[in-house]
Amino acid sequence: MGSYEALLVVSFGGPERPEDVRPFLENVVRGRNVPAARLDEVERHYLGFGGVSPINAQCRDLIEALEVDVPVYWGNRNWHPFLEDTVRRMAADGVRRAAAFLTSAYSSYSSCRQYLDDIARARAAVPDAPEIVRLRHYYDHPGFIAAMTDRVAEALAGLPEGDRGKARLVFTAHSVPVAMARNAGPGGGAYEAQLRVASGLVAGDREWDLVWQSRSGPPSVPWLEPDVCDHLTALHAAGVEAVVLVPIGFVSDHMEVVYDLDVEAAEVARRLGLRLVRAGTAGTHPRFVSMVNDLLSEPEPVSCDTSCCLFS
Repeated sequence: MGSYEALLVVSFGGPERPEDVRPFLENVVRGRNVPAARLDEVERHYLGFGGVSPINAQCRDLIEALEVDVPVYWGNRNWHPFLEDTVRRMAADGVRRAAAFLTSAYSSYSSCRQYLDDIARARAAVPDAPEIVRLRHYYDHPGFIAAMTDRVAEALAGLPEGDRGKARLVFTAHSVPVAMARNAGPGGGAYEAQLRVASGLVAGDREWDLVWQSRSGPPSVPWLEPDVCDHLTALHAAGVEAVVLVPIGFVSDHMEVVYDLDVEAAEVARRLGLRLVRAGTAGTHPRFVSMVNDLLSEPEPVSCDTSCCLFS
């Protein structure tokens, strides 16, 4: 095991009551000049679920399930408990060196580099802050793959027996601008390539597709496609009768899973007459939980190579 005195679970964060929703969204988009109308739209999504994102509860469940030999702390990028507050508590507790487990499996600006930037800002704001070392990306770790393979099997069991053998696996991940995803510079293409590796490992011999969800930004800026709803329409036109949606790009449920897939995509499938089930996220699957311990126990931590996260 690395010489860690603590484990820091770092997540995106989410509101836990209606009055949290707008301030949370403003934290997420700060500095990005997002129109108020777009925030209004997303706020309605959250309020449709009582103003509560499932992500914080899933973080608590994951932390409770962990069996590690060091204290576990939890800090969010965009909502309570904020990273800076958590790092301050770690410093007060005398922690000098900690491992950071990010609740994102892939290399990209938004799923790694922004997390590292926020950790750096939190450390800079706290006197005598501990050193914090990110545990490696785990998109192809056997624990993550096994957890998602089981989630697919559970979803297939929810289809009529006659559909299970022919159901199409459709893996989804958060879309990003094409210019970021396919930049020719260092790290360009890592996000999409890693998602394809993970999807292929989970799918095995079954037919599968990788599609995208939750795009934002002006329509004039190209993002990765096809969109999941457009793809469901195309599959139906091609004669596909049953689909399993697999949110491979997410390790826990949050609003972009439960709204974009369970509401929007499900409504498209209902309208088309397409039989659709959604696989769960890794969450607290025992193999995923044990994976965290495996990463913590690796003898040589792999620090983030900045180039892997700048462009994709």
